[in-house]
Amino acid sequence: MSDLLRVEGLSRIFEMGDSRIAALDDVSLSLGPGRILGVVGESGSGKSTLARAVMAFERPDAGRVEIAGRSLFDLKPSELRRARRDFQMVFQDPYGSLDPRQKVHRIVAEPLHLVEDAPKGRERRDLVARTLEDVGLTAADAERYPHEFSGGQRQRIAIARALISRPKLLVADEATSALDLTVQKQILDLILELRAETGIGVLFITHNIGVVDEICDEVVVMRQGRVVERGATRDVLDAPSEDYTRSLIAAEPTLEVIGRRHARQGKDRT
Repeated sequence: MSDLLRVEGLSRIFEMGDSRIAALDDVSLSLGPGRILGVVGESGSGKSTLARAVMAFERPDAGRVEIAGRSLFDLKPSELRRARRDFQMVFQDPYGSLDPRQKVHRIVAEPLHLVEDAPKGRERRDLVARTLEDVGLTAADAERYPHEFSGGQRQRIAIARALISRPKLLVADEATSALDLTVQKQILDLILELRAETGIGVLFITHNIGVVDEICDEVVVMRQGRVVERGATRDVLDAPSEDYTRSLIAAEPTLEVIGRRHARQGKDRT
């Protein structure tokens, strides 16, 4: 099976006064169709720079990004625009990523401009309604504004927007970190359901080892712009080879452990 996403030798240097900071240093990874790959590391490890490069928001100084066999940085601007229907992103802040002046139906339908012969009129509204229902919202929600929803519901709207063009790859950059524990679990379950139903591949970027343990098939561990460990999630989390990975695991209990801790604290207060 060919890779859905292939990143080879990605490097990105930022100049800070007289200093040069390697946000990415020879990063390589791959993701197969229908798989979820977690990219984990502390703040400043290069995760978000990697996400921007994969989305072709930012050109790296060296290396290649291929999605479905196409090298993104070799495409002409018009070709890249058409290719974007195949890869979409969900951002960390579910409110900041939504235009507060637009109703939900306009927000969710936005990526359809990338789709040739995209539906118009009633067909478009029906597609928006079905996509909202796919993420656990209702057709009536299309007529509301972002401020009328909770944080978790806003993230569902953002996921609906990302899915409406039926992409092959979803890039989730800290997509649950701004949400409380219960809502995090709901969004993670939703991503797993969507993967099962559509076969979408997911690049899930997070600082939370518990989230990786919850949904990822494979994991890449980053530190200071470099990949320091990679492998099947269970193999890496059960028997990490790097001290850095062990320190991340020790510092970040799983969602299940956090849930038990909250339950115990609740009992202690009664």
